[in-house]
Amino acid sequence: MGQVTAALVAGNSVIAKPAEQTSLIAYRATELMLEAGIPANVITLLPGDGAGVGAPLTSNVNINGVAFTGSTETAQIINRSLAARGCAPVPFIAETGGQNAMIVDSTALPEQVVNDAVLSGFASAGQRCSALRVLCVQADIADRIVELLQGAMAELTVGDPRLHQTDVGPVIDAEAQTGLLNHIEAMKKSAKLLGQTPLSPTCQEGTFVAPTAFEIRALSELGREQFGPIIHLLRFKASEMDNLIDQINASGYGLTLGIHTRNERTAAHIESRVRVGNCYINRNQIGASVGVQPFGGQGLSGTGPKAGGPHYVQRFTELRLVEELH
Repeated sequence: MGQVTAALVAGNSVIAKPAEQTSLIAYRATELMLEAGIPANVITLLPGDGAGVGAPLTSNVNINGVAFTGSTETAQIINRSLAARGCAPVPFIAETGGQNAMIVDSTALPEQVVNDAVLSGFASAGQRCSALRVLCVQADIADRIVELLQGAMAELTVGDPRLHQTDVGPVIDAEAQTGLLNHIEAMKKSAKLLGQTPLSPTCQEGTFVAPTAFEIRALSELGREQFGPIIHLLRFKASEMDNLIDQINASGYGLTLGIHTRNERTAAHIESRVRVGNCYINRNQIGASVGVQPFGGQGLSGTGPKAGGPHYVQRFTELRLVEELH
């Protein structure tokens, strides 16, 4: 909705192509926009899959800009499609994912760390582009963090998201579920399983994935982002802080990073060296407030101005020079 409305406010006509898994809610959102008074001739809903609908759209020379939210791989395909059209370049705003880390030093409050890590990693079943993927904990307090994390995960309720007592709902579809379950099985062979939230019998029906935490030895053990309720914990020594930051930067992703410390100098040092679009200190790393915390990444995590920032709407406009005749 943010992308659609920003383009409309800037004076464009919009073809809204939702992910095929979200066609119904996109249809309802479009209905509400029409009821609110947006002219029917400037907003068109075009549901369908990426190959059948998305590809012909992005290769059409009449498209004057693309705003996309999704995977890095799909964004790269769109970028190549736009470049191959043989016409003038157009704006491409991509909001993709990331291998988002949280760095926790020995001065951090363990209870606060775990509360924010659980929310960042498991809220929305881990299906947020800014969700926590790698929890990097200084070795001095790692055992305590693990103990609290295991306890917190045991208290989570997985089930029907319509129920108030539910903490974690299903993932978006069976394909996503299968990919996440395959990753969990692979990690059980190569990493240490720290904890896994038990699933009730009601979760046998539906695309549920149990919130899971593993301990890994190096960031290199991870490949592409796993878009679901899985946290990977990595221990580091205080003397290895800069090397850890270098490894995070070397991943190529640059969306969000969390910092937990009570040392202001440490927080400033990490923030100055890490290459990410959004850095959160002593809080969770999801749910940026539009207009307060402009959101967006860099590198493999996206391109273009930040949503909610002062330059976002301008990207949906075109500068033209008009010579006045006297």
